[in-house]
Amino acid sequence: MKVNVNKTGAFKKHLFKQFCCMRVNVQFSRIITAVVTVCTALVFTAKAQTASISGLKLLSEYDVPHNRQFQGTTVGGLSGIDYDAKKKVYYLISDDRSAINPARFYSARIEISKKGIDSVYFLGVDLLLQKKGNPYPNSKQDALHTPDPEAIRYNPLTNTLTWSSEGERVVKRGDTVLEDPSVTIVDVNGHYIDTFPLPVQLQMHATEKGPRKNSVFEGLAFADNYKTLYVSVEEPLYEDGPRAALKDTATWTRILKYDVAAKKLLAQYAYHIDPVPYKPITPNGTMMNGIPDILCVDHNHMLVMERSYSEGRLSCSIRVFMADMSKASNIAAVTSLRQSPPAHAVVKRLLLNMDSLGRYIDNVEGMTFGPVLPNGHKTLLMVVDNNFSALERTQFFLFEVMP
Repeated sequence: MKVNVNKTGAFKKHLFKQFCCMRVNVQFSRIITAVVTVCTALVFTAKAQTASISGLKLLSEYDVPHNRQFQGTTVGGLSGIDYDAKKKVYYLISDDRSAINPARFYSARIEISKKGIDSVYFLGVDLLLQKKGNPYPNSKQDALHTPDPEAIRYNPLTNTLTWSSEGERVVKRGDTVLEDPSVTIVDVNGHYIDTFPLPVQLQMHATEKGPRKNSVFEGLAFADNYKTLYVSVEEPLYEDGPRAALKDTATWTRILKYDVAAKKLLAQYAYHIDPVPYKPITPNGTMMNGIPDILCVDHNHMLVMERSYSEGRLSCSIRVFMADMSKASNIAAVTSLRQSPPAHAVVKRLLLNMDSLGRYIDNVEGMTFGPVLPNGHKTLLMVVDNNFSALERTQFFLFEVMP
């Protein structure tokens, strides 16, 4: 049948309506398809990130000369490292307690080629400053305000640095020094900005309560696009149980979770430290195992480094675990993990045992993700604290992150 459209205005309107509906349906279908595609990609990406690290492959090692001098300071005691990917600059904190030079951190470039680490160039050094703008004193000048710097992290959203101090606990007759650990925010030139509040369990005491000496805030890690800050306690609090020993014990330590913007403690989680792997060579020698650093992978997963030392052995034992926080119980209200063990602790699996590398491994204390390799894999860099000792080395290790 032939229709004269010039004489049928109503039919024109009908056709126009049908055409518009077809266009709307097509556009809506495209939008739904795009949304589904994006959501599916996000789900798969999240899953990929969660299981994105199967292992760490050593690529190279680089040593900085002992007692290297830079801008009037002695380079050493490098106990924390972080990477500013935009500027391609590393921040390294020294654990010098203002004894050799005032408490400080360095900026550096680490050149990486196909062969591994080519060189480490120090670019600058900045002092960590107190609230009034003055450098931190050493223990002879003011033992109650002498820091023990350990970890450092860079926040690119605010262009600031966050660093931790272990405080001090010296209990002697007539000579007691109690200084609480701390987590402090500074600008990139070391000027004080703010601090995070300290939970009561982490306050120093003259009795065997709270943190042990030199065993407190060693690790820091940002998560959730810098909205969350995790802080790790190196060894168990007195109330939480004994230090690590040769046999498996209930060695619990804590990982704290803060809201960065509100400077508010959100939670604490229980983490089980492995036993000390080697017996001291020296009779009745000291031994330890604890957490020197942490590094977040995604919302619920982080790398946890455990470092063990047994007196008489030159090399340290370094192990890196993938830790899953997703089902861990909040133990913020628990005063003693020895008396009230966690219902659900952080779950971990071993990624790397550096004993298997067949080389000398010194006192590794810091780690950070570095630049991406040509094959698309991430890199991980570690740094060694040489304790300013001629018998120890300032080592840098470069790893390929295996998906």
